[in-house]
Amino acid sequence: MGTTHLFTDADVEANPEVKAVFEDIRATRGSDFVNNIWRALAADPKGLKRTWENVKSLMAAPGALDPKTREMIYIAVSIANGCSYCVHSHTAAAKAKGMSEDEHGELMQIVALAASTNHLVTALQVPIDPEFEVK
Repeated sequence: MGTTHLFTDADVEANPEVKAVFEDIRATRGSDFVNNIWRALAADPKGLKRTWENVKSLMAAPGALDPKTREMIYIAVSIANGCSYCVHSHTAAAKAKGMSEDEHGELMQIVALAASTNHLVTALQVPIDPEFEVK
């Protein structure tokens, strides 16, 4: 259960700041769907706008990484952070951007491998090799 009110479209219409952000979300994504993260953040219009601008600047703007790869990275970080909502939403986004079942399966194996070896290195306090240090 959520800890804040999810803004309905009627709530959005009553708040010009929130309405502007929701319109930008819809235009940027080319969809009428506005998911619950934005509906929850709408309780704080300034925070909603700031968060959307940050997300848009990295996830929707052209960059060195293609959109599918960005989504797959987001999935991996969301798994590491234990955010079920983001795992689900970014898995759906990655699939919409062309992630295959094979790619998803391989991503899950890499996430599991990294978690396992990260825990081992942390537990053993393995020193960093001088060759890996940035000079």
